[in-house]
Amino acid sequence: MAGKVSQGFLDAQAEFVQRVSGDWALVTAGTEQDGWNTMTIGWGEAGMLWSLPTVTVYVHPWRYTHQFLLDNDYFTVQLFDNEHKHDLGVLGSKSGRDGDKVALTSLTPKAIEHGMTFEEATTTLVCRKIYTHAIDLDAMAPDIRERLGAFYAEEGHTFFVGELVDVL
Repeated sequence: MAGKVSQGFLDAQAEFVQRVSGDWALVTAGTEQDGWNTMTIGWGEAGMLWSLPTVTVYVHPWRYTHQFLLDNDYFTVQLFDNEHKHDLGVLGSKSGRDGDKVALTSLTPKAIEHGMTFEEATTTLVCRKIYTHAIDLDAMAPDIRERLGAFYAEEGHTFFVGELVDVL
């Protein structure tokens, strides 16, 4: 079993929940050497699973970043000050499949152990992927599925649970 979780990890988890709930965040997967992609997220969770500090992100299968998350053992989550809200808007509305969307922002990519981050991120959560699963639409409460409409018309998001292994 894992030991006691550091206060730094707990603080980073709390900041993640606060940011993702209103200010957005980025999830990034891949490496500088093998290719990578990033996208804006507005849904996520942080907590404890299997006695490990975790961060969970949700990505729809048609998003370009989805395959990078499937193919890599690690992912990172970046948190930003509000001055980068426009950049996060761009990264959530453009696809890396169509070109270098990061070039349309003021963000500076930076290679780190286990992946990528951005110089401008106030916090980067480095996560080791420990569980992946597609949301079962039949198990979803009907009122939630109806409220989310187009997000779940035919297939649900995949959730990626990562053990929080470092905070930068």
